[in-house]
Amino acid sequence: MIVEIWIGYGGVVVFFAVIVLVLERSKRSATGFSDYATAGRSFGPFYSTMAFINTWLPGTIFIAFAGYAASAGVAGFYFVPYSLLAVVLMFFLAKPVHRWGKRFDLRTQADLLGLRYGSKPVRVIAAVIGIVASFPWLVLGMQSLTYVFSYLSFGVVPATVAVFIGIFVIVVRQIWTVRLGARGIVISDMVQGIVAYGIGTLIAFGLLVWLLGNGHGFDRIDPAFTTIPGPDSAVGGLYFFSLVLTGALGAWSWPDIFVRLFTSNGTATIKRSAVQAAPIILVFGSAVSLFAIAASTYPGVSEAPDAVWFIVASIGGPVVLTLAGLCVLAGTMGNVGANLQALGTQAANDIVGVARGSRVENPRVGQISVAVLAIVAAIFALSTATSSAGLVQLAQISYQGIVQLAPTLFFGIFWRRGTATGAAAAMIAGFVTAGVLQFFFPLSIPALGGMTSGVAALIVNALVYVGFAFLAPASAAERARVDRLFDTLAAPDHDQVAQSADPALEETAR
Repeated sequence: MIVEIWIGYGGVVVFFAVIVLVLERSKRSATGFSDYATAGRSFGPFYSTMAFINTWLPGTIFIAFAGYAASAGVAGFYFVPYSLLAVVLMFFLAKPVHRWGKRFDLRTQADLLGLRYGSKPVRVIAAVIGIVASFPWLVLGMQSLTYVFSYLSFGVVPATVAVFIGIFVIVVRQIWTVRLGARGIVISDMVQGIVAYGIGTLIAFGLLVWLLGNGHGFDRIDPAFTTIPGPDSAVGGLYFFSLVLTGALGAWSWPDIFVRLFTSNGTATIKRSAVQAAPIILVFGSAVSLFAIAASTYPGVSEAPDAVWFIVASIGGPVVLTLAGLCVLAGTMGNVGANLQALGTQAANDIVGVARGSRVENPRVGQISVAVLAIVAAIFALSTATSSAGLVQLAQISYQGIVQLAPTLFFGIFWRRGTATGAAAAMIAGFVTAGVLQFFFPLSIPALGGMTSGVAALIVNALVYVGFAFLAPASAAERARVDRLFDTLAAPDHDQVAQSADPALEETAR
């Protein structure tokens, strides 16, 4: 038993040390707040691809998502199509987001919306929704390492203790997030991504082959596992569609995902990253989902589906189980770190900066914001470690809430007619509607054919946005400003331009 614990916990120590070594060797002090927030917009396709994937696919992909596939069958594949749709949207967002970001020195998602609508209230509302909706997932991310430190102790450390070990490890990891900002996140994502989704894919396929060869083939699974919820199901026919739609649109509503478009060194890089990310997500997502479905008949999985990754990996002995645990740790490190850095930066740039009426330029402000947020998240994680049911419900509500940024974001980027008043009203109406509906209908809304609260609220949101655009259109001066903003996208060589030639446009970004 002692040998197994040395392998399990020793593997964690070695992996942690490798990440720290990579970060220290690549350490470079931020030259300003923008550099701290966006890593100088300097990374190429490979780093950008791994940064997106390691942020997008959290460690809980091996736990909650695999658990859903193990308990519901092919419906658990839902994260694969919505992830691929998110990659498609990434391709189309590349040009306007990166070029406006570099031209006007934008640091966050809320910063971009403030520029597009020429409105500080829009910027603050977007920042607040992003932070409020993301925070529960940040806390749950810190708590998600419970399985890792419980299983890698081979029964010695109970879950009630393992959760505190996990929180301690992930909080210590944030020292480098605070110090290095976006640059440290992107560099560490390269190593963490290779472990989580490279080794993770190999383990998933290996375990799948073992399951199929040892009496756990797909012919043994529950026949209900081969269908997705239909019109006659308890959740309704639109439930699966709602999950995919919310996931795809919500992808670019999360602040930590959106900022990945700012850390790349050009539009072409982002598009290449999208092309590279698609097959990785498809292969990895399919491997994990198929493994989990096949494992549904393995002893102990039906009683604890969220532990399917660890239960089945145990057949490979301590080495395989340790590697499986490191996959979860690597995915969690990437997601929690990116979340903290993005939310801390957004708080400093779009709330503190607006409140004091001046552009934040000192990277120390960002470091302090990230550190404070990490401490607050750790306190919440520790205080709810043994009774996080309420936090889980809040996280579910928050996912329906974060997607309410989508109409303001996508309409704003691809349609010139939207107004600041309409954007602010739409975000608030959508967020409140989603929260109320989620309270009364936690899973789906029967009267709407199984539509989720987030999708129903999106309809309200979009109607408010479009209604204001036509019934209370922008002034002639505002339309001219928006036209000039969009016209900048037609000029050549934007990726080489760092400043606007139009003072009036540049001022709206401040």
